[in-house]
Amino acid sequence: MLPPSADTPALDTGLVWKHSFAALGEDFFVPLQPTPLPAPYWVGRSSEVAEQLGIGASALQSDDWLQALSGNRSLAGSKSLASVYSGHQFGQWAGQLGDGRAILLGEANGLELQLKGAGLTPFSRMGDGRAVLRSSIREFLCSEAMHALHVPTTRALCVTGSDAPVRRETLETSAVVTRVAPSFIRFGHFEHFSHHGQPEQLKTLADYVIDRFYPDCRQDTRFNGNPYAALLLNVTQRTAEMVALWQSVGFCHGVMNTDNMSILGLTIDYGPFQFLDAYDPGHVCNHSDNQGRYAFYKQPNVAYWNLFCLGQALLPLIEEQGLAITALETFKAIYPEALAHRMAAKLGFARPDAQTNALIETLLPLMAADKVDMCIFWRRLSHWAKACDLKDPQVRDLFLNREAIGAWLLQYSEQSGQETPGPDANLMLKTNPKFVLRNHLGEMAIQSAKSKDYSVLNNLMMVLQTPFDEHPEFDSLADFPPDWASRIEISCSS
Repeated sequence: MLPPSADTPALDTGLVWKHSFAALGEDFFVPLQPTPLPAPYWVGRSSEVAEQLGIGASALQSDDWLQALSGNRSLAGSKSLASVYSGHQFGQWAGQLGDGRAILLGEANGLELQLKGAGLTPFSRMGDGRAVLRSSIREFLCSEAMHALHVPTTRALCVTGSDAPVRRETLETSAVVTRVAPSFIRFGHFEHFSHHGQPEQLKTLADYVIDRFYPDCRQDTRFNGNPYAALLLNVTQRTAEMVALWQSVGFCHGVMNTDNMSILGLTIDYGPFQFLDAYDPGHVCNHSDNQGRYAFYKQPNVAYWNLFCLGQALLPLIEEQGLAITALETFKAIYPEALAHRMAAKLGFARPDAQTNALIETLLPLMAADKVDMCIFWRRLSHWAKACDLKDPQVRDLFLNREAIGAWLLQYSEQSGQETPGPDANLMLKTNPKFVLRNHLGEMAIQSAKSKDYSVLNNLMMVLQTPFDEHPEFDSLADFPPDWASRIEISCSS
């Protein structure tokens, strides 16, 4: 398919574009135009992201923007490119990878815009450069849902669709999701230049990331003034805090390869993800993960392993292995502390202590043994905490072992009057969401969208953007998953 016609003028958006990543030089990317998407149409839009970018929600009603965000028309001032990176996939070195279907347009208002599914690039390998409607809707919804849950994440401006066919396991239709983030640089970008023996490019990339996103690393004195060790420390801290948030909301990433890890500690690359229904620490959401490498309970250890890969890549700059290890070892303190704070908040306490930690250590095995619905349990507990009425069955009814949970509730209710104030139900209701993007909800939105009915998607988007509100008219979206939900399979295919 031909690129956008030279006769079609670029869309003047009024945005002031910057191209700081492109300024690094062509060792880092290949300039290219998106492949046009035939007869595109709007599927989903985020007015919040549009306002953040400064284009206004009304832009996402126009045909001009529809064409531009489908790759059919250029944006005045933008310079599109695909970046190169490498990485470890499922624990094995995969060599050169890169943006195989994602094209960066540039940055506006401090945010980069990237079209995912915009066609072939030099890094597409055996792929076709396209994304399908199914995965694009899932990424769009989850990006915005995670942001509303206060989990660091890339954002999504919109999804555009097309009836153009794409072959995966079956014949599907094409789509483009416009992703937004301060940067899409991954651990794999650093691995690429380190493993390919390009120290100058590695230093250029590290200096760029430090100067743009971590300027305090230049003044950090903890590592004898070594800014690259300080960078590793900061990325370690952000990654640990991000994964602690994943674990607290029951989010399974599904494919934590090093090329899917953000240097800014953002959740990135929503592929075979899932929010837990039943609390099952061993749950593997990715149907392609035959060895269970990315099971839910393994995510913290995988993050730590990936950080070691990043540390190895940065070692030519850090130079002293001991400094790198010191930076990486902070994960072991930061992660459990961050998780303890988050879990204490889920129980209604402003900070963790020995009592809150003991409550969690007793509770989670009970939930796992009875496969208790994670989202519903925490939301019911939030309402129960207002009265702490031991006769109220709404929490006990979720468990088979009612005696054990009854004893736990008694212990929990007795926290009031200790040195730690009693549980704050209002804090709990702001911490434990009523709505998360369960697999079956995403599937319902996808199936309706295939018939060009976007009402389910729009309703779901609305509650996911305000997941702590009650929205009683949408109670069904917060109910237990139907039996057929357990048969949904998600994989790396997208």
